[in-house]
Amino acid sequence: MAGKISLTLNYDDDLDNVLSKRFPDWEDYRVLSKSLDARGANRGKGPKYHYSLHFIKKGEKFESSEENFPNLGAFKDPPLIIGAGPAGLFCALRLAEYGIPSLIFERGEMAHNRMKKIAKFWRYGEFDSENNVCYGEGGAGLFSDGKLITRIKSPFVSYVMKRFVSFGAPKETAYISNPHLGSNKIRNLISKLTDHLKEKNCKIHYNSKVEKILMTTDNEVEGIELSDGRKFYSSNIVLATGHSPKDMFVHLHKLGVSMAPKDFSVGVRIEHPRKVIDHIQLGNFAEDTNLGSARYRLSHHDTNTNRGTYSFCMCPGGYVLSSGTEDDGIVVNGMSNYARNSKWSNSALVVSVKANKDFSTDLNTLAGLDFQRAIEKKAHLFSKEMASGKELPAQNLKDFLEQKDYPKELSKTSSPSGLFPLSLDKVLPPFVISHLRNSFLEFERSLKGFCFKDALLIAPETRTSSPLTISRGKEDLESLSHKGLYPCGEGAGHAGGITSAAVDGIKVAMSMIKKEKGYFLN
Repeated sequence: MAGKISLTLNYDDDLDNVLSKRFPDWEDYRVLSKSLDARGANRGKGPKYHYSLHFIKKGEKFESSEENFPNLGAFKDPPLIIGAGPAGLFCALRLAEYGIPSLIFERGEMAHNRMKKIAKFWRYGEFDSENNVCYGEGGAGLFSDGKLITRIKSPFVSYVMKRFVSFGAPKETAYISNPHLGSNKIRNLISKLTDHLKEKNCKIHYNSKVEKILMTTDNEVEGIELSDGRKFYSSNIVLATGHSPKDMFVHLHKLGVSMAPKDFSVGVRIEHPRKVIDHIQLGNFAEDTNLGSARYRLSHHDTNTNRGTYSFCMCPGGYVLSSGTEDDGIVVNGMSNYARNSKWSNSALVVSVKANKDFSTDLNTLAGLDFQRAIEKKAHLFSKEMASGKELPAQNLKDFLEQKDYPKELSKTSSPSGLFPLSLDKVLPPFVISHLRNSFLEFERSLKGFCFKDALLIAPETRTSSPLTISRGKEDLESLSHKGLYPCGEGAGHAGGITSAAVDGIKVAMSMIKKEKGYFLN
């Protein structure tokens, strides 16, 4: 009989050979999950792979895993989806599966054209307010390493992974524990996804910034207005704008849309030579090409301040990127290509920022945005004063820990924008600086050698998540204040990362289908 089994193999074992020896009557198998366990590698123990498999014997067949989607027919007015990031695109995709076309509005260009403009920004400082690391087809996820890691529990996670595979992701994306597409592969994948949506009668309006959401006097949505004055009408509007559109947040606040400030995090990118991290994590196995670049995850909770410091968006064999959305602000982020083969590895190291403690929201719901922007503008002013304005402020880790006021010459970097030396306490708030310094002592205990003297700290990392939650119902996912408005994804405070944003888009699609068609998939 077919069955599920769990296996632990040496990292260099051949799975087919092991199955043939242990289960000689197997006919075929599917990998349900695969995860690398390298915890003993730096102590000389070989890394292991943990597998969960579903296998069948001769004469048996796998049950079909394909979903069936009845054609429910179009809505009276197509849903309007603002934003072509993971949340917006997967919302449109799920609707299209049921025969429901939508209109998608993206303020930037298609992924490949967008990339050309971003490359000019990195190299020459030519900033485009509508095509940057956060705006444009694919959203911020297009330049965040293509990591599909998520901790959420949802039946839609499997759907998202399978659809990524159907659009060109490697097959193992559907089952490995930390799927990673790489920024280079996800661009092609997003282009195939949008081509598929167009084939399903969806229309994508590029270079179409939504400036206004049109409301009735009863606070029901009726449409949108673009920056060029064009108007489109619908009773269903999906707000999937990502975490950085300050202009839209300001507009929603003026409309009286229910929202609340929330905690977020601020800090730095730490960049090591890749070989340093590989040897810390993999020991004698660090040069083995079968294992690739090593990852890490770190966290420290300060019980005195009840504040956490943690790693975020770790990019093995990656690059540090300038990721601002205004021409007078600097933001850093990280990415890797699929091969993860650059000479450096980087990660955000960020400190929790608490609403109503670190910034007051008594008179300003948008105060978290102002907190972020103040840091970003300060970094840019120093860059203009000490470099050309495109370079990123940075400090060697040793100088940072020794509190040097005048940093020495910097180590080499992966960043195409370049760096300039600066004491980071001139940019980041004092509580962020002190928690970072204290946490490094704990991180060194966890990963011996992590405090490598020539590691670089590059700042500021301010856009880890949205500083706002746009309130919505738990069941119908509609705005609590404005009927027909669906806050969705990371920017609305309901997701964090590519996969969870995509899942949230699907959930919103299903909610609209239930409302308009009376159909709901459990």
